[in-house]
Amino acid sequence: MKLILKQSVPNLGDVGEVVNVKPGFGRNYLIPQGFAYIASAKNLARIEAEQARAAEEARRDFLEARRRASQLEGFSLSFQENAGEDGQLFGSVSVADITDRINSGEIDFTLDKRAVQLDDVIKVVGEVLVPIKLHTDVTVEVTVSVEAAQS
Repeated sequence: MKLILKQSVPNLGDVGEVVNVKPGFGRNYLIPQGFAYIASAKNLARIEAEQARAAEEARRDFLEARRRASQLEGFSLSFQENAGEDGQLFGSVSVADITDRINSGEIDFTLDKRAVQLDDVIKVVGEVLVPIKLHTDVTVEVTVSVEAAQS
């Protein structure tokens, strides 16, 4: 019995795959549980159209991420923060601070704070390269420099 999987099934296949299973397994388990549907000509055409649409959407997302990355290339941010003699900040520079500063800049999109890949807040004076992940395949680094505020 040929079926098209609606969900990934361990040891059987991934979403959209056409699999060949024993009739009892398909009728009694996969179809009633909503894991698969019958691989008729109409359903095969539908799944091919869905896969083509998904591939086109993924390509568009990738191109948009590359366009956004080109705007952030060479982008640098400067923060003036209160710091002690040893260069330790009294506060910190967080993901939210970086995101707010980038969004107030000259970019034509709104950066989501989840894109900023900062492991921990910045607590010392200096320069840090902060990766910004715009897509699974597109990451750009922004230079964040933190200086001690003159009091």
